[in-house]
Amino acid sequence: MQSAGYGLVVVSNRLPFDGTVGPDGEPSWVRSPGGLVTALEPIMQEADGAWLGWCGAADAVIEPFDVDNMRLVPVPLSESEVADYYEGFANDSLWPLYHDVIASPAFHRLWWESYRRVNRRFAEAAAEQAAQGATVWVHDYQLQLVPAMLRELRPDLRIGFFLHIPFPPLELFAQLPWRRQVVEGLLGADLIGFQRAGDAGNFVRVVRRLTELTTRGQVITIPGKHGHSPRHVRAAAFPISIDSKKFDALARTPEVQQRAKDIRTELGDPKVLMLGVDRLDYTKGIRHRLKAFGELLDDGRLTVPETTLIQVASPSRENVGAYQQLRDDVDMAVGRINGEHSNFGQPAVHYMHHAYPPEEMAALYLAADVMLVTALRDGMNLVAKEYVAARSDDRGTLVLSEFTGAADELTGAILVNPHDIAGLKDAITYAAHLDPREARKRMRRLRRRVLTNDVALWSETFLAVLTAVPARNTHG
Repeated sequence: MQSAGYGLVVVSNRLPFDGTVGPDGEPSWVRSPGGLVTALEPIMQEADGAWLGWCGAADAVIEPFDVDNMRLVPVPLSESEVADYYEGFANDSLWPLYHDVIASPAFHRLWWESYRRVNRRFAEAAAEQAAQGATVWVHDYQLQLVPAMLRELRPDLRIGFFLHIPFPPLELFAQLPWRRQVVEGLLGADLIGFQRAGDAGNFVRVVRRLTELTTRGQVITIPGKHGHSPRHVRAAAFPISIDSKKFDALARTPEVQQRAKDIRTELGDPKVLMLGVDRLDYTKGIRHRLKAFGELLDDGRLTVPETTLIQVASPSRENVGAYQQLRDDVDMAVGRINGEHSNFGQPAVHYMHHAYPPEEMAALYLAADVMLVTALRDGMNLVAKEYVAARSDDRGTLVLSEFTGAADELTGAILVNPHDIAGLKDAITYAAHLDPREARKRMRRLRRRVLTNDVALWSETFLAVLTAVPARNTHG
């Protein structure tokens, strides 16, 4: 077995950098947004790490390269694999299934075969890059077969897996035609991390029902083969976070503070500015939020221009039918509310269908009196944590869906069931008129949690538990 290679290998569907080709035809790489690279970069540099993932362009074959002292190893995907493995099985089968079947999942054998084939390619690439006895950390629902495939190729490795989205209850997961293969794929890991204790519990229940394996609490025992000792797999919650100190510092800069003031001025200085920030995804509850806000204006409980809502919805998976329908629905809802309630030059809803850089997001968070997070199901929801990290003034109120992973941690938020439109309307009204002293008390509690439990602590905690797993011999 090879002795060269990297001591830590991270495997995710996408590399943490987006490639662009300059006028001279030479590729250059820009760090893509997201906290994962922020969390893992210092650890990877210290551990001599490599990161495997797709570069984001179909049919691109790119040699491994170095950026910011990290080794990046592109794993190629063909155009048909992007359609079948990624847009198909990952995002039209697994994503809706794992998000409470808010939209109906589609199951196609062709998609499954592509998923299996791509997972094998990722596993082989990881096996090639990992040093003897290395730690490999696999991420998310696109790569759930990789742990078992990798263990088969390299029994000497410590393998961790983290699921960034929810894991569904048995009654929903059981719909998946390839349910047993997915469970067996995940059980190739030594440690399986989830966002919430409930997700880890769901997984253990699925293991108990679909396999003959013994479980005790969080630990699943896999019998050893050929006289070898059994292997133990732990399924536990490791709630992810953000680089909260960096976001806090960004929101304290004079430029961002001034921009926040300018935003309010540009909107006509409303008494209450509400904000929603989401990917345009049916799991985010944007339709429910707009329905509640529109009805509050209809009822006269909120009025324009005293109250206004900014809804930022960045484009997402525009090739998938359910997302195209959602965009049409949101456009229509915003048009109706503005048609019925806007004043000249003062719309009730400012709807932005594009993404913004972190500086503008920090200014929006700082400008908003009420943050509305109404997801119908969300693994964590980092927008809620970004809002809290930005509020160094201890002002602002967070209305938070109880169906987000963040609801377990952010106990100073006003929790809501977004399916209960009447209850959601009451919560929004309560937040709009919350006593400033009560709001400050809630925000201080939220900030203590978010600033202490940052993304660096998350990655360190997961890797500490994983590296405590005893080293195994090459026969596994």
